[in-house]
Amino acid sequence: MLKSMTGFSKVELNENGFYVTVEIKTLNGKNLEINCRLPKSLSHHELEIREILRNNISRASVFLSINVDTDPSIKSFNINLDAAAACYNVLNQLKKELKLKDAVKLENLLAFRDLLYKQDDAIDEDVCMKLITRALKQALKNLDAMRLREGQQISKDIIARMKKIHENVQKIEQISLNKVPQERERLRNRVAQLFESDEIDEHRLQLEIILLADKLDISEECTRLYSHFKFFNDAVKSKVSEGRKINFLLQEIHREINTIGSKANDTEISHLVVHCKEELEKIREQVQNIE
Repeated sequence: MLKSMTGFSKVELNENGFYVTVEIKTLNGKNLEINCRLPKSLSHHELEIREILRNNISRASVFLSINVDTDPSIKSFNINLDAAAACYNVLNQLKKELKLKDAVKLENLLAFRDLLYKQDDAIDEDVCMKLITRALKQALKNLDAMRLREGQQISKDIIARMKKIHENVQKIEQISLNKVPQERERLRNRVAQLFESDEIDEHRLQLEIILLADKLDISEECTRLYSHFKFFNDAVKSKVSEGRKINFLLQEIHREINTIGSKANDTEISHLVVHCKEELEKIREQVQNIE
């Protein structure tokens, strides 16, 4: 089953006072390239998260973003009394220098709350990581479903195009088989015109015909192509996505068709070879998006 490399998934979970958001975006890539954006407090878990991604994605450029928030109702703050006293003294000193009459009040101190208290950054990592892992696996599951749907559409398209190529190769093979007797007769007539009354060396003529037939023979190329077609269809229908194998087979198919084109001394075969190359190029573009 072919699987597209491009996809997007987002999962949000809320449990035990934690709000976890996981976003995964995948794009085309020659190999697996992972880019992670995690909260600083959980950055030491990056290797663990990367391993989960590697177990689920074999090839793509992966962009992962994880955000964690906590419920404000369970947040605790540490009040720095020394900082509050120092701030109060500075404000009183400022009041005297500016000759202000108003007294320093609590709301004046709260204007500097970032200096007076800080949120306790200590969180229950085990609980948080369990929630992140659940969200990540769910996001990967959703991503996989999306990439499989797109892969099915790509699969239908390339199978249809490869079928056209297969049919064209069969036509080329049949034309080639009919071509050898025609070339033999054409060569005989040409030699007869050259020598007219002179005796024709039948042995020499047969040798030339053999050389010509060998040049026109594309049976080996067709046999290899039929083998490649079988392996290609097997790879497309495989239970695992085999983008690299399919890409290699396309190169081999293109090579054999190129050889047939170089041997062809027939307009119809040349046209069929061009059609095959056009379809191969369209398939190649599609395969670039396969994992």
